Amino acid sequence: MTDVHLTEEDVVRAAAALVDAFRATDTEAYFACFAEEATFVFHTEGRRLESRGAYERLWATWREEGWRVADCSSSDPRVQLLGDVAVFTHSVSTTTSVAGVRETTQERETIVFRRSGSTLLAVHEHLSPAPDDLPEASAP
Repeated sequence: MTDVHLTEEDVVRAAAALVDAFRATDTEAYFACFAEEATFVFHTEGRRLESRGAYERLWATWREEGWRVADCSSSDPRVQLLGDVAVFTHSVSTTTSVAGVRETTQERETIVFRRSGSTLLAVHEHLSPAPDDLPEASAP
């Protein structure tokens, strides 16, 4: 029987691959990081996206408008291990570009990962704006 428990290194590696693919606006690699049944809650959208396919369709409309990621960096990571599931939270700074107009956002993100065979897939992502008045370091 395969050990389904995750390690912090597993989760950090999976999160880094997801962020790297997003930073590169690599549609195929980015969506390969998500399970088909993944759900998404983005503060910029009026409703929860109920599947990877729903997010892929939204992403495609952004790309048709000339949207791309110019830069993305992750900081203040935290991993919570829960057997075959893990919760990854971090702060994320993203610069996007649409028709040459760049915008940088500061957000907080939660990604829930689960083991799928020998890989980890994200099954939920929640993105919220970072309050302007947050202290530099999070409380213990």
